[in-house]
Amino acid sequence: MGRGRVQSTAIDELEALPADNLFRSNALLLLADLLSNIEVNQNLESEDRELIMRLSPLFSQRLEEATKQGMREERREQIENILKVRFGTIDNQLEAIIEPSLSLLPAELVPLLLQLSRDELLARFVGQNGTQN
Repeated sequence: MGRGRVQSTAIDELEALPADNLFRSNALLLLADLLSNIEVNQNLESEDRELIMRLSPLFSQRLEEATKQGMREERREQIENILKVRFGTIDNQLEAIIEPSLSLLPAELVPLLLQLSRDELLARFVGQNGTQN
């Protein structure tokens, strides 16, 4: 990654990449290894401390994104499980209600999933013409 200005420019370029960019994700994984090796050293140079400080927000952001994604996947799985218990299988029509239902809070969504009929759920989340509401 270089030192000094080269390092600073590389971090600037990394920060400028979109959060979902594959190169950014891969670079952060590699840099995490680098930082763990640097942090083992008790006598950090000022450049090493600066590197740690510059990269820490990127790692925090990545952790937050991963946590949100994990929570979203967990909620999706819970919705799928409720639908499977109620209706046996999830066909294409029921699959279409999952994504729009993720926007509701669990306290709002769970009663709907448990109380509304299949047709009512489809009308609520997908609409009459097959488009999402």
